[in-house]
Amino acid sequence: MTVLCSGSIAYDYLMTFPGHFKDHILQERLETISLSFLVDSMNRQRGGTAPNIAYSMALLGDKPQVIGTVGEDFESYRAWLESKGVDTTYIKVIEGDYTASFFVNTDQSNAQIASFYSGAMSYAKDLSIAAVKPKPDFVIISPDDPGAMSRSVQECKDLGIDYLYDPSQQIVRVDPADLIAGVDGAHSLFVNEYECELLLKHTGLSEEQIMNQVQIWVVTCGNNGSKIRTKDAEYHIPVVKPEQILDPTGVGDAFRAGFVRGYRLGLDLQTCGQMGALAATYCLEQKGTQSHDYTTEMFVTRYRKHFDDEGKLDILL
Repeated sequence: MTVLCSGSIAYDYLMTFPGHFKDHILQERLETISLSFLVDSMNRQRGGTAPNIAYSMALLGDKPQVIGTVGEDFESYRAWLESKGVDTTYIKVIEGDYTASFFVNTDQSNAQIASFYSGAMSYAKDLSIAAVKPKPDFVIISPDDPGAMSRSVQECKDLGIDYLYDPSQQIVRVDPADLIAGVDGAHSLFVNEYECELLLKHTGLSEEQIMNQVQIWVVTCGNNGSKIRTKDAEYHIPVVKPEQILDPTGVGDAFRAGFVRGYRLGLDLQTCGQMGALAATYCLEQKGTQSHDYTTEMFVTRYRKHFDDEGKLDILL
C-alpha cells in the first residue's frame, strides 16, 4: 500500500529575529504598515510540505512517494530524499526555472512572518495523479499551486482514492469554491487553530457542516496540543515536551506524518495523534524541517516515556 504526498517542494530560508514582532507593530497604523527586521542568522534548508511529510513518514518505516515540480537546482535534494527512503519518481524538473523558495523570519516568541516564491511549483497543476502507477492507496494534498491542489482533489474523487486535505497556508489563495470542494468528500481534514477560523470564514461552512463531510478532522493548537474529531468522538492530544526549541517551521508537517503513519498501521486515533505529537516535537527540537533524525526503536522508546501504548507500537519494531 502506498501513500502519495502532493504539495510544495521548496528550499527554506530560515531567519531569526532577536526580538518580538509585536513590539514593532503599531495597531493604529496597520493600513500603512512598513517594517524591516534585521535578522541575526539565516540558514538554507530542504523544505516544502510534501517532502517534509514524506521524510518523517520514511523515518517511521514507510516508503512514501512525492509528486511535484522542481527547478534545475533540485538534484542534490533528490539524492537526499532517495537516501532516506522517499520515492521521487514523480517529481518533475522544470528546465530553466528554480525550485520554489520559502522565506520565514521567526522571533523570540516563535511568531513567524513568511513569504513564498512559487518558481517551478507553478507547473505542478500540469501533473496528474492518474499517471502514478500503481494507483496510490492514499493521497495527502498539502499546500501547493492552487490549480494543482484543485486538480488533485478532483482526480482523487474520480479515481476513488481517499485523500487527506491540508489547505493550511494556501487557504487565502485557493478559491472558496475549490476549498469547499476539497473539504467535501475528503477522508481527513487537517488545519491549525488559526487556519480553522480562516477556513470557516472563506468557505462559509459551519463546523457541523464540515464534520458531516469528512471522516476525521484534526486541528493542531500549538502548545495546547491538538483535537481530533469524528462524527462520534473527540480526542484531545497533549504536546510532548521538547528538550529544546530551535525552530517551529515544519512541525505541522511532522505531526501529519506521524498521524498518517499510525493510521496506515491500523492504530486507534488517540495513538495516531500521540504519534503525531511526538513526531512534531522531534522536528521542533532541530533547526530545519528535515534536520531531525531517529530510528523506529528510538521513537517507540521515547513515546513510551509519555504515553502507554499497551504494546501497540511493537508493530513499528
